[in-house]
Amino acid sequence: MADQTKLLKKEYTNWLRRKKKANGQPYSEGTVMQYVSALSTSPAKLSNIKLDTTNVFEIVDVIQYGNMRKAMEQAENFDLVNERTGNKAFQYSLVYYEDFLREQLGTETASNQQNEQLNTVKGDLVVHTFKNQMLDKNIILYGPPGTGKTYHTVLYAVSIIEGKPLNVILQEEEANGYSQINGRFEAYKANGQVVFTTFHQSYGYEEFIEGIKPRIVSEEITDSEIGEVAYEIVPGVFKSFCEAAEKPIVQPSNDYGIRKEPTIWKVSLGGSKENLVKRDCFNNNRIRIGWDTYGETLTEDTDYSQQGGKMILSRFMNEMRHGDIVLVLYDEETIDAIGVVTGDYKWLEEMQDYKRSREVNWLVKDIRENIMELNDNTVMTLGSVYRLNRIKLSDVLGILQRQQSSHVNSIIQKNNKNYVFIMDEINRGNISKIFGELITLIESSKRKGMSEEIMVKLPYSQEYFGVPSNVYLLATMNTADRSIARLDTALRRRFSFAEMMPNPDCLDPIEINGELLDLPKMLDSMNRRIEVLYDREHAVGHAYFFELYKEPTLEKLGRIFEHRIIPLLQEYFYDNYEKVRLVLSDNNKLKSEQFIVMSEVNVNELFGSMSDFDLEDTSTYTINRAAFSQIETYRKIYDYNSSK
Repeated sequence: MADQTKLLKKEYTNWLRRKKKANGQPYSEGTVMQYVSALSTSPAKLSNIKLDTTNVFEIVDVIQYGNMRKAMEQAENFDLVNERTGNKAFQYSLVYYEDFLREQLGTETASNQQNEQLNTVKGDLVVHTFKNQMLDKNIILYGPPGTGKTYHTVLYAVSIIEGKPLNVILQEEEANGYSQINGRFEAYKANGQVVFTTFHQSYGYEEFIEGIKPRIVSEEITDSEIGEVAYEIVPGVFKSFCEAAEKPIVQPSNDYGIRKEPTIWKVSLGGSKENLVKRDCFNNNRIRIGWDTYGETLTEDTDYSQQGGKMILSRFMNEMRHGDIVLVLYDEETIDAIGVVTGDYKWLEEMQDYKRSREVNWLVKDIRENIMELNDNTVMTLGSVYRLNRIKLSDVLGILQRQQSSHVNSIIQKNNKNYVFIMDEINRGNISKIFGELITLIESSKRKGMSEEIMVKLPYSQEYFGVPSNVYLLATMNTADRSIARLDTALRRRFSFAEMMPNPDCLDPIEINGELLDLPKMLDSMNRRIEVLYDREHAVGHAYFFELYKEPTLEKLGRIFEHRIIPLLQEYFYDNYEKVRLVLSDNNKLKSEQFIVMSEVNVNELFGSMSDFDLEDTSTYTINRAAFSQIETYRKIYDYNSSK
């Protein structure tokens, strides 16, 4: 047994060396050994699961391994073990080992059956492109209307977020149904890991990245008259999403009391540098500020005209919340401590001055950390207490890690979850207007933390912005609106494409009122004619007919054709009814069976004497509503000789 596992491990190692990446290049020897090591050692580190063996190389049966892999991925510490292998090596190696077993150990039959299943899944998805790979960072699903593009964004998003190959999600859909996967999608959406937006002609940079927007001044703002219009810089939907994706995860039950989304405050303790007030605060786990002459309690009648401090006191006493983080000023560029607010405002009567206090837990103190760059090169010379809006929790995490704070990773952890930003109808928006200078930042190699990382200074907020590597962009494109060839060139270079064409195999023949109608053949016949008369990008999607299986009646079929199919064909052919008739095979039917009936018009008979006009006889077209209730009308779309 031991010799067999060693041999299998060696064969798997050599198989990885032969395997090519998406760009056609082989994996480096370091990456190969990282994958093998992760698969060898990580299973034993998983907790709260039962495995027949922790030595994966003892497993040679694909089905047995699939069950084992599923159990491992459900371990409560799977994400942590996976992260510690580096670059998700454990996760990827689990996938690759299954590929290895299928390819090397005589499972071609099972594999072929699986691939046949995948190629008939709803929509011509070109699944083979992504079959056993993790999905690209930027993907556009494109095709004619009714091919399930928006439907499949759910499958793609769940695949990305759960770190599973797309074929695994497709198999789950086949086994458990779409609603089960959609339920997970909705949960991720509610958790903020998925955002769905639709592009349109008026969509712009201000909605997508950031812009300046007006608002009415409210009571808590004292710099302007109440009711006046003030202007503020508001982040757009994509910028907000990226900020959420890189926001560190705060452990909910951490001993230091940090809340889920803490505000970062700058606090001066008795001024700058070393002083008695600061030393007292460090020794007694608190922060203190002054303005003692106002007394312990402040009211609406408190007169601030002489000494000021109204906003500072309001922030310290009322706005600062339990779990917020305070950075303590050392000098205008440097901080010397980081703490967490744990108590309410207190008045320290026993102190000689600086009587207003709040309890804190110090994470680090007596340090020297320059935060000028994090603070957008702005010195800390404002009031004693104010929000550091430019500094994020991830920045604080970085400082704590540099200070080698031993407890930081148990409190605040890097966000390694995947996030999916879905852009529906991407080709309807003006890409240059929406993305602006940030179009380069979405490239995989230009993401934050990558070797070619690029950060851009935003024009309004003057903040530096980059796209996190855990953000995936997923878009849909209706080729009936615009050909992919006319899509913005800069966008095309930065996205991979998955074509989704009508797939008649998704449909089954259906019995309506005791009569059999071959829906797949009918759809195929219409689309072959459209391709000849127009092009393949203006086909009719299979999804238009799914509702018919819930209500298999002539009335339902008639509504589909009258209100969806025929209006779509009218739009495609710009009311050229002769071509619409050809698509519907009306030229091969009796007049009573035609959807669109042509009538000759004798202009002399219609207009009488027209000595001053030279009009030729013409034709008019009318919708024959009686045809929608005849089964033969639909049969003759694909079978000219059909008859009752």
